[in-house]
Amino acid sequence: MYNLSMKQFIILTLFPEIFASFLKTSLIQRAQKKDIINIELVNLRDFGIGKHKQVDDKPYGGGPGMIIKINVLEKAIEDIKFNNPNTYIILLDPKGKTFNQNQAKILSQKNKTIVLVCGRYEGFDSRIDNFIDEKISIGDFILSGGEVAAMAIIEATSRLLPNFLGSEKSLENETFSNLKKEYPQFTKPENYKGLKVPSVLLSGDHKKIKKWQENHSR
Repeated sequence: MYNLSMKQFIILTLFPEIFASFLKTSLIQRAQKKDIINIELVNLRDFGIGKHKQVDDKPYGGGPGMIIKINVLEKAIEDIKFNNPNTYIILLDPKGKTFNQNQAKILSQKNKTIVLVCGRYEGFDSRIDNFIDEKISIGDFILSGGEVAAMAIIEATSRLLPNFLGSEKSLENETFSNLKKEYPQFTKPENYKGLKVPSVLLSGDHKKIKKWQENHSR
């Protein structure tokens, strides 16, 4: 049984192996070990039809490519919902609402399991709209599938959860927090090929440094 305080993500995908490195890296791995988040992979192929586990077919009316079948999609989604009754189903689709920091905040505060449905091939049978809660895009460009988008959404959302970053100040200073840009930052060496660190940052005057940071964050 899951920890009720833990944020749950389920990824429905034809290629779960894509996520192997993502799940074992840096803050995402640590957050799973600390029970801050839980990420479950569900292979859409497991719900395919017939001996060959068919998941796609040619589109009615003609056209290039193959379309993921509605009966396969619904079966997979219903199985997820049966095992996780409190779910919010997101279809990763270039026609969806563009994802941003505000959307990440909304998802981080949802008391539901976030299900991310990743497409492949030429997309989904459009009747999938009847079985989801929302469509999300990560931008006006084309990807081979929704897996990269799923990783971006999980990371952006998880960073807003308590204890994910380990420091509340880290979250406060993040880019886009309070709709401001981060100020420029520097480290050693002080002078690199004539490119110098601003002298105010070396002054030790905390009021001047703070003012400089604020001025360069606007």
